[in-house]
Amino acid sequence: MRVLVVEDERVLADTVAVGLRRESMAVDVVYDGDTALEHLAVNDYDVVVLDRDLPGTHGDDVARSLATDGYTGRILMLTASDGVEDKVEGLSIGADDYLAKPFAFAELIARVHALARRATPPLPPVLERHGITLDPANHKVYRDGEELSLTPKEFAVLQVLMRAQGTVVSAEGLLEKAWDENADPFTNVVRVTVMTLRKKLGDPPVVQTVPGAGYRL
Repeated sequence: MRVLVVEDERVLADTVAVGLRRESMAVDVVYDGDTALEHLAVNDYDVVVLDRDLPGTHGDDVARSLATDGYTGRILMLTASDGVEDKVEGLSIGADDYLAKPFAFAELIARVHALARRATPPLPPVLERHGITLDPANHKVYRDGEELSLTPKEFAVLQVLMRAQGTVVSAEGLLEKAWDENADPFTNVVRVTVMTLRKKLGDPPVVQTVPGAGYRL
C-alpha cells in the first residue's frame, strides 16, 4: 500500500509517516498543498492522509482537484475542526473519511486500512492464496496455519503480489508500491527482498520469477 501524508505540522507529519511505515506501508510526506498536487500528478497512491488547513493550495482544493481528475484512491481528511458542519463539508468535497485532531494513532491506522479495503476494485480484509493468509490490519502472515515473521518490506511485497491475484508484477511496480519516493530505482533491493521472502515462505515455492517481466504469486 502506498500512502501520501500531506500535513504542514512537520513533526506530526513525520511521526505519522514513521507509524505507517511500521505497518509495511510505503509513505511519502509533503508539507503543503502545491507539493501534494505535484506528487499526485506523477504517483499512484492508495490513500492520501490530507490535512485540511494547508499552506499554498488549501486541503479542500486538493480534495476537489482529485475528485475532478477521477482519482481512484481514498482520502482521509485531518482537521482541527470536529463540528458536524465541518465534517459534512469535508465529505462533500471529496473526502472519504474525516478525523479530527488530536487523534489516537491506532484509530488513524485502522481508518487507513479500512480505506484501502475500499479501493477500486475493493479488497477483502484478509488476502488468501496458495495456503498463505495475509491480514493487513493485524499485520500478520500465515502459511498453512503457521505464523511467519516478515520484515515490513517483505510484508509489503507479499501484499502487492497477493493483491495482483496471479498476474505479473514488474520490479518497477513493486518498487512503486512497496517503497517510497526515496528508493533508488537502480538498486537490487527488489530482487533481494523477493529472495528473502521466498525463503521465509518455505516449500513448495510460491513466488515465481517471470524472466524479463517480473514476479507473480
